[in-house]
Amino acid sequence: MSTQEIIIKLIYLVASVLFIVGIKMLGKTQTARRGNAYSAVGMMLAIVATLLQAEVLSYTEIAVTLLASTAVSLWIARRVQMTQMPEMVALFNGFGGAASMLVALSDYWYRNSQGDTPDITIGTAIVLSILVGAVTLTGSLVAYGKLSGNINGNAIVFKGQHPLNALLFAITIVTGILAVMYPDNLWYLGIVSVISLLLGILTVIPIGGADMPVVISLLNSYSGIAACFTGFILQNEVLIIAGALVGSSGIILTQIMCKGMNRSLINVLLGGFGQTSSGGGGTGKASDIVVKEVGVEEAAMIFDSASSVIIVPGYGMAVAQAQHIVRELTDLLLRKNIDVRFAIHPVAGRMPGHMNVLLAESNIDYDKLVEMEKINDDFANTDVVFVVGANDVVNPAARHDTSSPIYGMPILNADKARTVIVSKRSMNAGYAGIENELFGYPNCLMLFGDAKVSITKLVNELKEME
Repeated sequence: MSTQEIIIKLIYLVASVLFIVGIKMLGKTQTARRGNAYSAVGMMLAIVATLLQAEVLSYTEIAVTLLASTAVSLWIARRVQMTQMPEMVALFNGFGGAASMLVALSDYWYRNSQGDTPDITIGTAIVLSILVGAVTLTGSLVAYGKLSGNINGNAIVFKGQHPLNALLFAITIVTGILAVMYPDNLWYLGIVSVISLLLGILTVIPIGGADMPVVISLLNSYSGIAACFTGFILQNEVLIIAGALVGSSGIILTQIMCKGMNRSLINVLLGGFGQTSSGGGGTGKASDIVVKEVGVEEAAMIFDSASSVIIVPGYGMAVAQAQHIVRELTDLLLRKNIDVRFAIHPVAGRMPGHMNVLLAESNIDYDKLVEMEKINDDFANTDVVFVVGANDVVNPAARHDTSSPIYGMPILNADKARTVIVSKRSMNAGYAGIENELFGYPNCLMLFGDAKVSITKLVNELKEME
């Protein structure tokens, strides 16, 4: 082994350690930013080490590609709003799958052009990289479409959908085996590619927009698995490690999301997830719920007299872009010596950690963000719970209504507080398509209107009381 090869191996080892440490630190909000930085440094080292052994492309071509991609990335990053991060993450997953698929196809074509027949191990890795990468690509594009509103967010189902998916998958496996056995025939791999792209679409369209957090986690795992297979094709150790880390962590996160929504991982894998009705859920129509509306002035007096407040953020906060005024409300309450914390449900928002990202962007202390398991017992001793744009994650029907599609889903115990104030545009149902019985509870008050506008008025009222 030459000196250059030893240096490259050592750099890969350091990069791998940084990946492992970085992902470990991403598990806590207090260390997530440093974990992200460590992982970024690890990736930079891995890229530098890989460039030291440029073989197919010249350094000029690589430099031009890097400059062009960096320019595009910066342009997109400056344009994307924080509320659009779920869509961006979906695209990231898709690009990862596309990269694995294209690398596998390129390697397969290059080997054939050189008369280098891949062995069974490499051939199998090529087929699996194309299969998983293609499913990730088109599945992520569908997820992006649903999140951005370009595709109907409802579950799109048709008769015989699952048998068709099973048949297509079986054809893909058989054709993939033939591609490994007869590597000179490029048609087999072409069939695998086309059917895999189709499978990605068919497995995501039956999943409703409410269940996108689970889909994004799963597709993220797929992108890592595809990268791992690509590592075997290129015989690149750091790519194998990084792909395995992303794949395994994505599966773990998917399991957490499923648990948070009381769903089965098998249903997600089979593409039968989130087929909730848009009508009701066993609790009657929304008109059956008698609500008590509260004005801004009365709400301000309730907050001013409280000693403890828990804020429950939801996707409605993201839509209204109210995170900054929520931080201003938090600072104001803290100045009044009122204890303020945020209850974060694992599936609140449109991707895992969505609420944490929005609140961190508005400079709310990480110590104020508390996970559901750690804060649920505290609701009963809380004066005011302020629900901002959340719906299904605080619906008590999940505890007792066996006919409800969210029955059994762990929820935040907001209804147990002394007073609940809900900031909501209207009485429209949430993503599960059912009304929230909390809104009719005697301790619940509805603050109707755009969250950003309503909370701004609330803050102004509280300032006048100082």
